Order: sequence, then structure tokens, then C-alpha cells
Amino acid sequence: MAKQGVASVLAMALVLVFLAAFPTGVHSIGVCNGVIGNNLPAPSDVVKLYKSKGINAMRIYAPESNVLKALSGTGIGVLMDVGNGVLPSLANDPSAAAAWVKANVQPYPGVSFRYIAVGNEVMDSEGQKTILPAMKNLQGALAAAGLGGRVKVSTSVRFDVVTDTFPPSNGVFADLDYMGPILDFLVSTDAPLLANVYPYFAYKGDPKNIKLNYATFAPGTTVNDDGNGLTYTNLFDAMVDSIYAALEDAETPGVKVVVSESGWPSDGGFGATAENARAYNQGLINHVGNGTPKRSGPLETYVFAMFNENEKKGDPTENHFGLFNPDKSPAYYMRF
Repeated sequence: MAKQGVASVLAMALVLVFLAAFPTGVHSIGVCNGVIGNNLPAPSDVVKLYKSKGINAMRIYAPESNVLKALSGTGIGVLMDVGNGVLPSLANDPSAAAAWVKANVQPYPGVSFRYIAVGNEVMDSEGQKTILPAMKNLQGALAAAGLGGRVKVSTSVRFDVVTDTFPPSNGVFADLDYMGPILDFLVSTDAPLLANVYPYFAYKGDPKNIKLNYATFAPGTTVNDDGNGLTYTNLFDAMVDSIYAALEDAETPGVKVVVSESGWPSDGGFGATAENARAYNQGLINHVGNGTPKRSGPLETYVFAMFNENEKKGDPTENHFGLFNPDKSPAYYMRF
């Protein structure tokens, strides 16, 4: 009995250490820490750079132990992806979810976990079938570990899960059979929807109708939405408000939105210049503390990305989304 009492006290103390690590204030700007490169700084140096610039949140795309160790005790809020490759096991086996939490969350009581992203931009139908079961299993595992109320479980969606986005008030989810149950889960757990929002790709896809200044927070263009009576001066706000409209259409207006990625490349393709990247990212940082025309107040947003990543595949712009070069020098001048 005495040993059980000591164990209970120790378990409670561990939970309290976890809870103390999680900030409860309002946050606006974080930066995604992509690691698809062979010349990137050590995790300890990355964390020092975040702290030196006053960046108080980081997204990581897998539970990397060296990064988590470096983040311990810093107070930097963490959005951590599970990685798309583990979705089937997390979905099919609650014990796999419990093991994941035990291996990747519980050993790091000094890390300020905010969100666990169950899937990033999963668009294939088979993959999408695994997301909600995996979310439920991870939520159960976190609750069993005493962390269910503080670490929120969500999924990170591509912007095109929303359709009819112009004007913003017309926004609806393209597949409500898929998104509806996920939104119901988010309502039940008071978790936000994580959304990747890239005005760059919208501009690149339709430069005839989308003006560069409107896409990069520069003045000179206004768009009136007769459906909601609001006026838009930048594309980012219009895109985010179309997500809010879709949430209202889905009868889940209380779900918050966290922009889990947004950025602009500085090289490698159409419209990808250091000047445009600086204009967009500086405008984003300056803007999101005020929210959008439809929803005022800080909008938590993660800029993509901290570093240029030289091993990313696909379009050449993918190697040039960094705010910094791998040697930690600025890719272009920014104020945080």
C-alpha cells in the first residue's frame, strides 16, 4: 500500500510537470521546422535561433527525439505531426496509439506540446479513412496519460478541402461526408482545425485575376463580399474566412482555425523572389495578431518554413520557402 501511495504521488507530480509546461495564453506566430536537407543546423542551434528571434512556437513533422530534447524547458509551443506513414497502425490499434504517446510525448515533460497533427494534407480516400480513428485513439491515449485536456488532437488539411471560395462567404467543404465527422470530433474535444493556407499557390495558378499586391499584403486592392458585407484587402484573409464560412455551413461554427502552414518561396519559380517572399511573410507576421474581417482577434499561424531545405522533391520552389539559410543567415531581412 505504501509503495502504491508513493507511485501515485510520483505519477501526479509527473502530470503536474507536464501541465506546467503547457502555456495557456494567446499565441499568434510560430514557424515550421522542416528538416528535409543535408546541411541544416543541429537541433540545439535551431532552438537557440528561435529563441533569439522571439519565435514562441514550432511545428515539427515527426517526433524527433533530438529536437524534443532541445525544446525541453524553453516554453516554445509545439505542434507535432505523427507522420502520415503511421496513420494505419494508429487507426487500427488503440495500443499502438498508447505506445506512440508513451514513446513520443510522455518522455518529454518539459516540452510545451499544443497540438498533435494526425495526418498532413492526406488527400487519398484510403488514407482519409484512417484519420478519424487515429485521432480518437490518440485522444484516448493522451487522456489515459492525464494529458487529454491540454494537448489537442487535430489533423492538418490542405486548403482545397474547401471549395467555392470566392467570394469567401460561399465557402463549403468539398466532401462533408469526410470532414463532417472530423469536425464533430473537434467540437467534442474543443480542438481547432489545422489548415495549410498558401496565397502563393492561388496567385501562381491565376495571376490574371489575382493581383500580386493583394496576394502579398500590399495596399491597393479591395474586394467586397456581398454575401457577408465584408471588405477584403488581402487574399490570406479571404482564404481563411472561406474556411470559417465552410465551418458555418457544416453547422460547426465554434471550431477554431489554426493556420498550420503559410509562406512564400524566394526563388525557383513564378513569383518566387526574395522581395515577394519578404513582403508576404512580413505582412503575415504583422497581420495575424488582428485576425480576419470575419473573426477578429489573434489567429495562430505557423510560417513555412524556418530554413531552405535542399533535399525536398517536386517543384524547385520547394527548396526556397525558408526564412533562413542553413548557415542561419537570413534568406532576406525580416522583423519578428
